[in-house]
Amino acid sequence: MSIIRSVCVFCGSRPGDEPIYVEEARRLGALFALAGVTLVYGGGGMGLMGAVADGALDAGGHVIGVIPDFLLKAEAGHGGVSEPVVVATMHERKMIMFERADAFVVLPGGIGTLEELFEIMSWRTLALHDKPMVMLNTAGYWTPLLDLIERVIGRRFASANVRDSIRFVDSATDVLPALRAMPRGSLMKPLDRT
Repeated sequence: MSIIRSVCVFCGSRPGDEPIYVEEARRLGALFALAGVTLVYGGGGMGLMGAVADGALDAGGHVIGVIPDFLLKAEAGHGGVSEPVVVATMHERKMIMFERADAFVVLPGGIGTLEELFEIMSWRTLALHDKPMVMLNTAGYWTPLLDLIERVIGRRFASANVRDSIRFVDSATDVLPALRAMPRGSLMKPLDRT
């Protein structure tokens, strides 16, 4: 069972079109706080980013918000985080978030969320880390992505071990148990060019 002291959350800076997205983000933040898990996230105060931070803060949790200087105003940076970290670039933001987290959770989001997910997922399959990763599939938001991953594996553009790099759960209450149950260790297999 993995020890999880801090979790990096990737998610949208918008609330999406269903209230359940915001509700589950707030619930997840609160669950982290109640479990003594530090939230590491992108530092924004709006959308799901703001909701997950507010949920953690309202429940007495520790929140690290990492935001590039140029986005501080554009994303209306969260003024109440426990530990604000202002950086120069998006690359620096992602590296600090990676270094400060024991695990990753991806909530609904847009292009930026997908970019963060695919980078960290790619790093896991290349054995650059072995940190657990979970997708919070609120209201089936990520089901098409799960289908795409299966298609990529089925068409032999990735090995089946990609399936082992990430878990999909439907509820915020399932996130921490899923993270803790994920096996650690390298998923890297010998390169197969066929």
